[in-house]
Amino acid sequence: MEEQEYTRRSQRPRKRRLRKGRAIFTLLILCMIVLVGYSVMQYRSGLKLATNTNVMQENFTGDAIKGDIENYLILGVDTRGEEKSRTDTMMVLSWNKANNDMKLVSFMRDIYADIPGYQSYKLNTAYYLDGVQLLKDTLTHMFGLPIHHYALIDFKNFEALVDILAPNGVEMDVEKDMSEHIDVELKQGVHRLNGQELLGYARFRQDAEGDFGRVARQQKVIEALKTELLTPTNMLHLPKFVGAAQGYITTDYSSAEEMQQVLKLLSKGKVNIEKATIPIEGSYQFQNFSHAGDSIVIDVEQNKAFLSDFLGISLE
Repeated sequence: MEEQEYTRRSQRPRKRRLRKGRAIFTLLILCMIVLVGYSVMQYRSGLKLATNTNVMQENFTGDAIKGDIENYLILGVDTRGEEKSRTDTMMVLSWNKANNDMKLVSFMRDIYADIPGYQSYKLNTAYYLDGVQLLKDTLTHMFGLPIHHYALIDFKNFEALVDILAPNGVEMDVEKDMSEHIDVELKQGVHRLNGQELLGYARFRQDAEGDFGRVARQQKVIEALKTELLTPTNMLHLPKFVGAAQGYITTDYSSAEEMQQVLKLLSKGKVNIEKATIPIEGSYQFQNFSHAGDSIVIDVEQNKAFLSDFLGISLE
């Protein structure tokens, strides 16, 4: 009898542990369902916001991917309702998927460029003449730089995306008072900037540094947005951000591929971005052309050699 009683008692805690385990498992399943439901609702909300984008899908043929490095042509345009516009922002983001390192190269818009099929003009004229593909071909022709994908965003859409990702603003160290030709007034110091203010900061060029200063600020903005994207407190905004990006950002990716790329980036954790600007110091001079105006004439081979070394790829 005593052995039977002992056996019954020894079995009771195990049953309680099993019940407790089932309760925790059930709770986890419910949390997952709520989280997935929330994410889907936020994603659809973002999609709905971006139904009236100003930038249309473009025909684009990228270079074949070889190895772990993919290069993305990132363009910012100010359409203002016009049928054609020039690119204010031209960057190539090079992503090494083996180690999650990123290199960001900004190209000055006033570079005097040999545009295939056209007379030489400033680099930002290539998009005006024939869209993303011609700008991609111009960069590849000049530097031998392979470009695999593109992403194009209108500045108004940029403002909206920033406000979705970081409703409390993006922290930025504003190095001086800024207001001229940017439609906002910024004061020197560390501030949290909303979408319109952040865009104004990135576009300001009314100082001694001119476009070189603006390019440096654009790179600071990209770094700040990367930080916001990877901040745990902003993860709840990510589904809505990705949904809105489907309409606000024009790219050669399909919706499913865009989501896959974002998740792949986030899954690898911390992301370091090294930044550079073309032309590099000591490799250019200013010159005025009757058909193109004040332009930056660069030593192409010197800048090509720098790009090859900086990106870690062979440029033909």
